[in-house]
Amino acid sequence: MIEAYLRADGRKGIRNVVAVAYLVECAHHVARRIVDKVDHPDVQLIGFPGCFPNAYAAKIMRAIATHPNVGGMVIVSLGCESFDREGLREAVLASGRPAELLVIQQEGGTRATIDAGVAAVERVRAAAEAPRVEMGIDELIVGTICGGSDGTSGITANPAVGRAFDRLVAEGATCLFEETGELVGCEGVMADRAVTPELAREIVACVEKAENYYRVMGFGSFAPGNAEGGLTTLEEKSMGAYSKSGASPISGIVKPGDLPPQGGLYLLDVVPDGEPRFGFPNISDNAEIVELIACGAHLTLFTTGRGSVVGSAIAPVIKICANPETARRLKDDMDVNAGRILEGEATLEEVGDEIYRRVLEIAAGRRTVSEELGHQEFILTYKAFDPIGPDCLPLSARTAA
Repeated sequence: MIEAYLRADGRKGIRNVVAVAYLVECAHHVARRIVDKVDHPDVQLIGFPGCFPNAYAAKIMRAIATHPNVGGMVIVSLGCESFDREGLREAVLASGRPAELLVIQQEGGTRATIDAGVAAVERVRAAAEAPRVEMGIDELIVGTICGGSDGTSGITANPAVGRAFDRLVAEGATCLFEETGELVGCEGVMADRAVTPELAREIVACVEKAENYYRVMGFGSFAPGNAEGGLTTLEEKSMGAYSKSGASPISGIVKPGDLPPQGGLYLLDVVPDGEPRFGFPNISDNAEIVELIACGAHLTLFTTGRGSVVGSAIAPVIKICANPETARRLKDDMDVNAGRILEGEATLEEVGDEIYRRVLEIAAGRRTVSEELGHQEFILTYKAFDPIGPDCLPLSARTAA
């Protein structure tokens, strides 16, 4: 049974995090020292480094601040950045969560703000206690991402996640897959799985946008490590990434910070709209994990062949290793060894079942390896998106809207 934290806004979380959020890089050190001094696994550091305003960053930060895994927030501002600190605090309070705001220039500088921040965290932690209630599988939102892919990723870990996704979707859960820049060439097979013809056209347009973005940037989503790991083409990498989505019908498309309106399988469009203005769509896997979390993901399934050791500040990350050699070498950083498929020790279905069971165990309170190791990765940068249109949503959600 999943025993969740019931929030005042009615959402249910699987963790009870108090987030300490800096609103500009100039406040990063102070916020980090507050977290270090408190030294509690439920107190996590997040932030936005930019000094200038960005609607995307503001939307993501508000989505994270009111995520069901978040019980409250301490906001750390320098005082002269453009981020709407009062608006963020009011959004957290409006959700029924406690929030405190510290402005370094008003508090008296580094030491004074750190001391005030430690006291504020303790107050917010006390106020963030939430009743525990039962949570069904149909209330879970699960994301997936691949990073450090190699030639084994598309034949072990990724399709095993697809098997787990199919089972979760069949039981009413919401599942999110993304990396539209790594799905170039797969738009046709994804369109065939769309629940409506309108959504099929949106999926094709979504991938075409990603392809154009990368063309303008001058390179695609293919790293040197991918080639060293045995991947030969972007098409090969795309097919491997696509296999994480399983075989369920695709219910809709969301963009970062949008909440899926109902259960089902959704494509997360992570490539900015318009002409490229802010550089590479996501500078690392951590940025995409943040976007999945901003869409409500309670946890994320992270597949890797070359090996990745990252986690997340807000939601658990389950590491699924595709390569048996990597799994042995980085055994202390992996939750599931899907490389057993390659060595004939397990089938895709068996590893898919293992991933499904691990999702339920982590949701019920078991800590992931990255949580045990204290990983708190979080990246938020500048991007720009247009609102999703009605064709991106299931028919029932369009009617409700």
